[in-house]
Amino acid sequence: MSEMIRYKRSAESASASLRRLADEDLMQLVTENDDAAFAILYERHANVAFSLAFRMCGKRQVAEEAVQEAFLSAWRSGARYDRTRGSVRTWVLGIVHNRAIDALRRGVVHDRGRVSDEGIEERLEAPERTEEEVGRRDEAREIRTALDELPAEQSHVIELAYYGGFSHSEIAAMLETPIGTIKGRMRLGLQKLRLQLGPMQVLS
Repeated sequence: MSEMIRYKRSAESASASLRRLADEDLMQLVTENDDAAFAILYERHANVAFSLAFRMCGKRQVAEEAVQEAFLSAWRSGARYDRTRGSVRTWVLGIVHNRAIDALRRGVVHDRGRVSDEGIEERLEAPERTEEEVGRRDEAREIRTALDELPAEQSHVIELAYYGGFSHSEIAAMLETPIGTIKGRMRLGLQKLRLQLGPMQVLS
């Protein structure tokens, strides 16, 4: 039996008192290896996690695998959750986002393995395009570093908007946060990115 099926069954048998607990209280139980508490968290956040993964990956199977990997990671690393840095949903979606990025990278590597000799020759004959690609990768690396230095609540809404393609209202619903708060975090985060990155075009 897969772990996800086990969690679903645990959720079905969870007590009413356990279901009344806030996510943060459930996470405390998760650090004590409470299957039922984790199953309820899975039940509460799995759908929105899949929506994010599918929006990023574009393929149902890949998205499902990314979500499963993310929840298994959350189960194993529950002690790392810090309620002072954001909600449980924000933390879970951050893990899902990272797993989706990993899945996309694996897909790129797989596709590269099928590149023909003609394609390789074309790249060798076009050094200017290769230089442009290197420049884009360097720029993306700088933006990634700058994002990592932002408060988690600001970097996460920016990533959901620009990498996940979600609107402000979708992010607000996903994170169960007022849309005004989402817009404020986005504005502050982008301002900080512009200060850090200088003249570089930031997430246009």
